[in-house]
Amino acid sequence: MKQLSIILVLVLGAIYAKAQEEYRDDQVQTLFSKQPNNGWYGAFSMGYSEIDGRDALITGARGMFVFDQTLAIGLGGYGFVNNLDYHNNIYDSPDRRFMLAGGYGGLIVEPILGGRKAVHLSFPLLIGMGGVALLENDRWGWDWDMDRYHPGHEVDNDVFFVLEPSVELEFNLTRWFRAAAYASYRFTSDIEIYQTEADVLDGFNFGMTFKFGKLN
Repeated sequence: MKQLSIILVLVLGAIYAKAQEEYRDDQVQTLFSKQPNNGWYGAFSMGYSEIDGRDALITGARGMFVFDQTLAIGLGGYGFVNNLDYHNNIYDSPDRRFMLAGGYGGLIVEPILGGRKAVHLSFPLLIGMGGVALLENDRWGWDWDMDRYHPGHEVDNDVFFVLEPSVELEFNLTRWFRAAAYASYRFTSDIEIYQTEADVLDGFNFGMTFKFGKLN
């Protein structure tokens, strides 16, 4: 994990240096360039992932400050849940009646490549912490301790460190609105939950991000 973090920091540094070089080139080639302009944006995301071999919904939000259209820094977080399409069947094996749900968040650093172009790339990196719970998704169940029906009973939980690099293909639709298709990979520390693999949360995410704010 430490070696991966060092590699990602070096890659992001190279991308940021390239973005700064492109910005300077734009200043030289343009006779009436504006002064460097900072901005901000708020964003929400919806995406798909596979967690524990089951389809999972990923939703998230972030708030970012943008510096000269080359770098954004801010905070963000995501929530996830898998096994949403499960329809309870009394004949199902017990392991099918469980779902994983949780969230994570932290600092996001986002180098932007060609931010002034109508279509460009950005490379958000999230570093933070999260939590996950194993829940019983069983409508036939009964919570005997509470003496009543209790769906979504928590069986176990854990906290984890997360590192998630992403790439976004971004479209400048207006001066205040951008849409981006993204792909990311989530690396986490080992998860210690009953009958669950330690790397259960590691995996790809795919989805869309919508950004609103002072983007010009």
